[in-house]
Amino acid sequence: MQVANDLCFPHLFNSSCRKPTSSWNETVLLHTILSIISLLTVALNLLVIISVSHFRKLHTPTNILLLSLAVSDFLVGLLLMPGEIIRNTACWFFGDLLCSLYNYVSYIITSASVGDMVLISVDRYVAICDPLHYATLVTERRVKACVCLCWLGSVLYSSVVVKADLTQPGQQHSCYGECVIVVDYILGTFDLLITFIAPVTIIIVLYMRVFVVAVSQARAMRSHITAVALQLSVAFTRKSELKAARTLGVLMVVFLICFCPYYCVSLVGDNLLTDSYASYVIFLFYFNSSLNPVIYALFYPWFRKAVKLIVTFQILQPGSREANIE
Repeated sequence: MQVANDLCFPHLFNSSCRKPTSSWNETVLLHTILSIISLLTVALNLLVIISVSHFRKLHTPTNILLLSLAVSDFLVGLLLMPGEIIRNTACWFFGDLLCSLYNYVSYIITSASVGDMVLISVDRYVAICDPLHYATLVTERRVKACVCLCWLGSVLYSSVVVKADLTQPGQQHSCYGECVIVVDYILGTFDLLITFIAPVTIIIVLYMRVFVVAVSQARAMRSHITAVALQLSVAFTRKSELKAARTLGVLMVVFLICFCPYYCVSLVGDNLLTDSYASYVIFLFYFNSSLNPVIYALFYPWFRKAVKLIVTFQILQPGSREANIE
């Protein structure tokens, strides 16, 4: 009888998975901590989404990219974090089809996040390295088109990666009550190249270039050559761009810190991904979505002002969309 109670589906004695062996206190503590992180991720990113969407002054190309990233982070907190909590602290009772859809959605969201990071690095590269043409090259319409293509590409790409799991849900499960996905070696190598090696290389190369140009511009601004008013205006504009680049640089570094361990585990082998250690690595990957709004709050005054207007319900007043919060 004790053996049957340890199974996810006692009536399927020979094919049911065993329940997680963690103690009750440990399970409750883990559930509580991870649930709080999930709720904070949802709430903080929802504030970012409302801020950028509501206030017209924030409808800039860079903020549109941040909005897309906030949407993916919001979905991570709303869908992926709760799913990961269930998969690692309890049995999966939602069936093979929902498991396949969960895996599919997780690939879409994470791929879109990576794409957003690449677009943000490209945006900062153009703003710092080619500031005279930035306004003409990076327009709101083009950025919106790039964001849409990013999400559409993520949907199509993810459907290729998880095609086998979608067409035959549950074929990779060893027992009832688990939710895993196993990608074959060739497809896994291709996924590693597309969603890890290539994006990280692009981000690092572009930001190294941005750093070099930023240092040279900072030295130029400290010189006494820019004495003309027009030159001072250009210097001020570049200074604001450099500040934005520094903030987004912090965003990139935090992203890479949370991002790299997951793929390092992936490089070791698929079998390791079922270990409890891999579960913590995956949640670290998702935890990046909680940190992004905190970075905005620390470095962006407009975000703090927007949050104040939102939590005090001043955005419900007529004309609040035109508020100057920059």
